[in-house]
Amino acid sequence: MAEPLLQTRDLSMNFGGVHAVRNVNFSLAEGELRCLIGPNGAGKSTFFKMLTGQLEPSQGQVLFRGNDISHAYAHQIARLGIGIKTQVPSVFDGLTVRENIWLAASRLHSGDRANNVVDEMLERIGLTGLAQRLVGQLAHGQRQWVELGLVLSTDPELILLDEPAAGMTHDEVYKTAELVREINRSKALIVVEHDMQFIRMIAKQVTVFNQGSVLVEDAVENILRNPMVRDIYLGKQAAA
Repeated sequence: MAEPLLQTRDLSMNFGGVHAVRNVNFSLAEGELRCLIGPNGAGKSTFFKMLTGQLEPSQGQVLFRGNDISHAYAHQIARLGIGIKTQVPSVFDGLTVRENIWLAASRLHSGDRANNVVDEMLERIGLTGLAQRLVGQLAHGQRQWVELGLVLSTDPELILLDEPAAGMTHDEVYKTAELVREINRSKALIVVEHDMQFIRMIAKQVTVFNQGSVLVEDAVENILRNPMVRDIYLGKQAAA
């Protein structure tokens, strides 16, 4: 069997006496798209932060193409080819859409090549017509697409998306799903999301987190029919 693109072994994160993530064993193949779901407080965001070097695991390993990155810094992990789009867009409101994308593209490219990458990215995320608009003037969904463009401009092999459809209109959710599917033709993705409509649009395999552990992994149609998942996921939401 081919070596996984990303793998975790008994990955755990403790905050004092709180076990936020417990002995998670996770594997992602080259080019795979995996969705992570679970109630609030299930450990999904903490798991993401360990994958990207924002948190150092209490124990266990994160392996990227077989290399242990458990104790690497965030900038080192980014250089290896793991990009993340956070839940709250991390963009420069006082710069234009084009300037934001150019800043990301110029990390890898210079001169005309950087400008060409920016043009391609603006077309890809559907914001060519808004290239000269200040990002601070954009709608929420458009700001999310700008940040996605920033991540893509650095050409990562694995992209982590934290609730990319949160707060979007129906049309924005649909466009974002199309964009994620298009990205997945050439890149692997892990998507944390609460919107089950969005999950249905993009997912094949789903991993369900609960109380810091992996509850179940299965095809999306089986997950949506799983009564245990429904009880835990919807029950927790109903209680919130």
